[in-house]
Amino acid sequence: MINRENTPLALSTISDVERDTGVAKETLRVWERRYAFPQPLRDPNGERIYPQDQVQKLRLVKRLIDLGYRPSKIIQHSADELRALTGQATSVKTTSVAPPELQGYIDLCKSHQMEALRRKLSQALLMMGLKSFVIDLVAPLTSLVGEAWASGMLATFEEHLYTESLTVVMRSAIFAMPQANGNSHGAPRIMLTTLPQERHGLGLLMAEAMCVAEGAHCISLGVQTPLIDIVEAAQAQRVDIIALSFSVAMNARQALDGLAELHTRLGGHAELWAGGSNVALKRRRPPYVRVFALNELQSAIADWRQRHPR
Repeated sequence: MINRENTPLALSTISDVERDTGVAKETLRVWERRYAFPQPLRDPNGERIYPQDQVQKLRLVKRLIDLGYRPSKIIQHSADELRALTGQATSVKTTSVAPPELQGYIDLCKSHQMEALRRKLSQALLMMGLKSFVIDLVAPLTSLVGEAWASGMLATFEEHLYTESLTVVMRSAIFAMPQANGNSHGAPRIMLTTLPQERHGLGLLMAEAMCVAEGAHCISLGVQTPLIDIVEAAQAQRVDIIALSFSVAMNARQALDGLAELHTRLGGHAELWAGGSNVALKRRRPPYVRVFALNELQSAIADWRQRHPR
């Protein structure tokens, strides 16, 4: 974790806390005023800096919010009470949806056998093929890993190890696929990224794999791309579609506001596609954004080809 110069290592800046916990800076300031938590210190420049115990409690609060709790109901609880709540909220769900074929992957994460995990993932990829690997294995497994992290069954670093191991396997598979040359044969040019507030990239990687498997020409910008850079890249690369991923961790209002601003800046020069588990896509999807689940990308690309015959 990067800390401000001359700041003790046990203290984190507000930007560090946003990255570490997934709680937006604006939300942290609102909670500070409304609930008197967190209670940051100040560095010599007057900037907020957060003790590690507050950061750890914020992680627990964020886990419970993702599980459906309201901040006002939980934020005054102690860290121990919050841990107990996460265990109660997720224990039944986690144990009931972990079939043996997926539990083995989680066990490898918990025992830190990352090389074995990568080998097991690679073997499954060879047997299943890329599309089935993503839909039938990676998507449900990633959900289970997220639930295990939320319940405290996986440490944060173990969830990161899983992410990195899966990324290595998925990237190798994507690079091995023949890449379409532009849209000369009806292949859409799809640029994949996330908005600046979205730091989770596995959903984006899964979408890229599905698009490449369908013969699309994919251009990945990674995560947390500023809006102006998304627009400039879309124009320079002459993309047909901008595909964005939104995890449950991202603030729904920020997701909707970002989509609206991006739509305005694009001026209709590229379609906006979106996917992920964020509530904004399920309850209040904007009319100018096409929202798809991973298993719907095949038909979405087929539909694009029908609308853009070559």
